Formats: sequence, structure tokens, C-alpha cells
Amino acid sequence: MTFDDAYKNVTDGLAVLERLRVPATVFACSGFAEDGRPLDVPELAAEARSHPTEMATMSWEELRGLADRGVEIGSHTITHPHLTRLTDQELTVELQGSRDRIEDDLGRPCTLLAYPYGENDGRVREAARRAGYAAAYGLRETFAAADTFALPRVDVYRRDTPLRARLKTALLPRIPPGATKLRRRRTRQPSGSEDTSRHEPDPGNPR
Repeated sequence: MTFDDAYKNVTDGLAVLERLRVPATVFACSGFAEDGRPLDVPELAAEARSHPTEMATMSWEELRGLADRGVEIGSHTITHPHLTRLTDQELTVELQGSRDRIEDDLGRPCTLLAYPYGENDGRVREAARRAGYAAAYGLRETFAAADTFALPRVDVYRRDTPLRARLKTALLPRIPPGATKLRRRRTRQPSGSEDTSRHEPDPGNPR
């Protein structure tokens, strides 16, 4: 399972995943890890003000603790922007800068990227390759055939009922045409992780 935004409440579900031996990856925004402040990006600013505890993100110390437990820490950029709207230079800063900072602070390779909001296009994917990532995740709707830099995921939110979550994660609707081969190839890489995720924006307890 993968978790975007590195909310503190991710730790609530880790014991369950560890018991089930389900690998987990947490994608962190390096700019928020300085002080673990709420994810107050424009789309979530109102919610961050009204529910600061639920929206609080993990600090570097907390992320190191997760890494010590075997959780992979990937990049979710520095500031959680809409990447397709950035200039080439801004893309480089967000993608390369976040990867470098995570590696420096955690002392571990950062090989995986999750695009904020799942948004990506050919230019963004090429920038991710140049930044040195091994693979990048979008969402099911942003899947690009035969591209390990647009791997699909299923987004599960707090608002989803148990039935809706079950339907969304059922095998057939979960895998886009042509994605199975990519998933097999990814799992053979040493730094791989599962492709199922909850994706923000929509805070809540991990599924």
C-alpha cells in the first residue's frame, strides 16, 4: 500500500500492515517535513485550518522512524504543486530537490515518486526520469500504457464506505488494460512497493 502526503495518522494502520506483511510506502513532501505542519496547500487550506491535527504531516524524525521499521519513503515533491502547470526549471526544483533532501535527511535512496493529485504528462514523466527516480505513480485515471513513470493506483478516501472501498479495490476494475505486465516488472526491482494507495487531497485514516 502507498500513502501520499505523509500524514501522521498513517502510523495508525502500520501495525495492521506489518501483521499482514503488506509492504508500505509513504510519499512525503520534503518542504512540510521541516516542522510537520498541516498540509495547507490551497486546495486544503480551509480544512487545514479547521482540522490541523488531522492534516498534520510527519517530521524528518518521524519519517526516519518509519524507514527504520521497513517502510519505504518516497517523494511527493517539495510543495505539492500541480506539476503539469510548472515551468521546466520549476519541475526540476520540485522533483530533484525533494529527492535530494529525502536522501540527505534519511540517509537512504529515494527511488519512487508519487505525483501530487496524480497529475502527469509526457513532459512531467521525462522530468521524473531525469531527476533519477526508478518509477513514479499516478492514479488509475492517469495511467499511461507501457510507462513505469505513470504506474496506476487506486485512490481510497475516508469518505469511501466499506462497500465502495471493496469495489474500488476489486481486481478487475483495479487494473487498467496492459498494466499487469508493468506491475510484474516493478515488483522485480529491489526498491519496489505495492501499487494500491489512498491518494490525497482528502485526509483521513489509512485504509
